[in-house]
Amino acid sequence: MAGKRGKVQEWLTDVLIDQLTRPLPRYERRGWNDLEALHRHAAPGDVIVVEGDQRISAVIRYLTQSSWSHAALYVGDELLHRDEELRAESLACFGSDAHHMIIEALLDGVVASPISKYQHLNMRICRPHGLKPHDLKKLMDEALRSLGWRYDLRNILDLLRHLLPPVTPSRFRREAPWLGSAVPTEVICSSHLGHLFRGVGFPVLPDIEPLDESERLPMGQTPRGLRRLFTRRNAAPYPVRFRERHPSLLTPRDFDLSPWFEVIKFNTIADAGFDYDRILWADAGPPEAGEELGSS
Repeated sequence: MAGKRGKVQEWLTDVLIDQLTRPLPRYERRGWNDLEALHRHAAPGDVIVVEGDQRISAVIRYLTQSSWSHAALYVGDELLHRDEELRAESLACFGSDAHHMIIEALLDGVVASPISKYQHLNMRICRPHGLKPHDLKKLMDEALRSLGWRYDLRNILDLLRHLLPPVTPSRFRREAPWLGSAVPTEVICSSHLGHLFRGVGFPVLPDIEPLDESERLPMGQTPRGLRRLFTRRNAAPYPVRFRERHPSLLTPRDFDLSPWFEVIKFNTIADAGFDYDRILWADAGPPEAGEELGSS
């Protein structure tokens, strides 16, 4: 009986995945992606957020009120610097794309993919500001070790329910401490990255609460004299305490909204080459100098 129930559950899961991953009938491009510029500006440790073109992408975008439905970690050519077997396998599978790779959690699990797969979708680079070299190395190591982790379908379904407009009054609701299976090696795209950044102590979008007066130390101020002897060396330099959210509660938009991730406009602005006077307008173009808007 248990075996039959398992087969039915597996069949229902396959049907659900098939429905969720079907392409949308229409997809609106917001611009073009210069792949060479993307290769030039993306750096290991960057988070790539993507506006996907599947049904599940539209659901996530609607519920999060955001353009972004997927997130991946850029690792560049890290796969080529590990061991000869992995290097040979990467070059055989991806060719020159092996120098510009991402690690992402898909329905098939955590895999390495060329960043070029998203060239024709709307995307953005979000860079963790000031990530220290030793933490970046640890981040890369952990990302590669996560290859093969399973996708937590329960997490994505819980997250969709969590994001639905509440029908129960807030005083009767309790926030879930985490979503999904609670198995560390089962993740969705955003929880995968949340686990990795939590491992190096880098904030994504934590809750914050003010410190007591006794805990505060103005930014840039170093205690002097006798006070220095009685002030903890690890006194918090910020006037708030960070309270971590469980990675399973994160969504792709959180990396864009986070004040600790920089947005890199890689197409034209990052190269300081944008000049709006060079735009070839398909319509009549902007009004001439001195012409009033709305005049006939």
